[in-house]
Amino acid sequence: MSTTMTLNIPKTQFAAVVKSSDAPIQIEKDHPVKSPSQLAPGECLVHLVSTGVCHTDLHARKNDWPISPTTPLIGGHEGVGHIVAIGDHTVNCPVKIGDRVGIKWLAYSCLDCEQCRSGREQNCPHAKLSGFNVDGTFSQYVVSYVHHVTPIPESLDSHAAASILCAGLTVYRALKYSGAHIGEWVALPGAGGGLGHLAVQYARGMGLRVLAIDTGEEKRKLCEDLGADKWIDFREVKNLVNAVKEACDGKGPHVAVVTTASAAGYTQAVDYLRPGGSLMAVGLPGEAKLDASIFFTVFKSISIKGSYVGNRQDAIEAIQIAATGKVKVHYELGRLSDLKEIYEKLENGEVTGRVVLDMSK
Repeated sequence: MSTTMTLNIPKTQFAAVVKSSDAPIQIEKDHPVKSPSQLAPGECLVHLVSTGVCHTDLHARKNDWPISPTTPLIGGHEGVGHIVAIGDHTVNCPVKIGDRVGIKWLAYSCLDCEQCRSGREQNCPHAKLSGFNVDGTFSQYVVSYVHHVTPIPESLDSHAAASILCAGLTVYRALKYSGAHIGEWVALPGAGGGLGHLAVQYARGMGLRVLAIDTGEEKRKLCEDLGADKWIDFREVKNLVNAVKEACDGKGPHVAVVTTASAAGYTQAVDYLRPGGSLMAVGLPGEAKLDASIFFTVFKSISIKGSYVGNRQDAIEAIQIAATGKVKVHYELGRLSDLKEIYEKLENGEVTGRVVLDMSK
């Protein structure tokens, strides 16, 4: 079987390159494309159709995390495209030429260490991260790994699938491992944002009651249209903790999935969760500390769990749920040349839903 499609794979491509954290984004028109003959066993070359833009990409761009990206770097980690080449001598290959697949934040893990065997592939000490320490999806072609790409069902649009691969996967896993049961309350700070609006839908699909927390009329309408049971505009209440408790039967929610980069969102969650509740820490602020009351964390039997993206099975499940139509991505479509402006909107909190780049233009 041929390991390369019978089409002309170019030698160069358009790509958004960050030379260093203090250098401007450069849209290069002649960035090299790795040729099929250069692919190592287990690698594949994917011709991208679309890619999402995530706050994580902005963090990598700014280098404001405790861990630093590898530069020069092509960012992006929510890509959808078709496999056009597979490295020679790839064994037990689960994909074939022409398959439409997704590329995630976790580009590679060894699959054999303790973390991988325990279902925490994302914590593999050998992990490669798309758009962080290996080139990502802000390009026309990207090298990925056959055992880590995610098959995309025919019923799911490529632009929508892109955001599920990170934003959807991240909140799906957090809800899946939260311990929440049907009929229980989940609070979602940032519910109108890129991760939050997908969390509303996954939570509803799991039979949970949703309290959406965000600000602004546009986000309120989005959350209510997606099925949130209650809404709180955090700018319009004097005491958010009391308002959240009151909204959830006067006792507080059973679970809070916190995707914000603000430390306050985590501290407040410990205060408003009902006894026995779980705080799912998802957002990745660079320097913020979790300043919660130890006394009340113990006294209320609160569980605090870090939830970091997801493994390959989580990704397949999140994609399959979206393919049924139960989760819909609300996105704004842009182009690679718009990336600088999109980053500015993300930083200013001006994006409702997600932004996806059409890589065919």
